[in-house]
Parts: sequence; C-alpha cells; structure tokens
Amino acid sequence: MVKELTDANFHQEVEKSNIPYLVDFWAIWCAPCSMLAPIMEEIATEYTDKIMVGKVNVDNEIKTANEFGIQNIPTIIIFKQGKEVERIIGAVPKDHIVEKIKGHL
Repeated sequence: MVKELTDANFHQEVEKSNIPYLVDFWAIWCAPCSMLAPIMEEIATEYTDKIMVGKVNVDNEIKTANEFGIQNIPTIIIFKQGKEVERIIGAVPKDHIVEKIKGHL
C-alpha cells in the first residue's frame, strides 16, 4: 500500500522507517504522475517488508516539496535511514525504479 505523506507526518514516517522509503512527489494534474501511480502500487505490493512506499502531493504539501527542492514531477526519492540516497526525475519504466531500489536493500 502506498502511504499518503504530508508536511505533518513526512519526517516521522520516513525517519523512523527501519527499511528504505521510496517517495513519489506528484500532483493530480500531472499526466506522467498518473502513469507512475500503478507502478508505485505494484512496487509497494511486491516489496512489502523490504521497502516502504509513500507519495507527496506537491500542491498540498508545499513545505515538504520545497525542502527537497522538487522542481519537476514526478520525482521519486529513495530514503535510507531518513537520508536521501537516490533521486529519479520523470516517468521511468518500473524496471528502472526496481534496479535503483535493489541497490539500497
């Protein structure tokens, strides 16, 4: 399941996670973001207990989007122990995302 992350819960969720956290920065009006959404759901299901998956709506969660300098969406950031370790910009194929994840498991 992909968790909805907000300005209020982002740091608590991502920093307390014992496993890597894959975060999708998106917006409802973004067509490439819509194409990426089912891929994120698949990854969340296939990698249960290995990685957490969350999403941040950049229109609603402006503080978090600004904190990470999100300028293009979709942007996917992999966090490990609360720190950014990988950034993917744009709608990319699932296997590209999975390959990046595997490097941090």
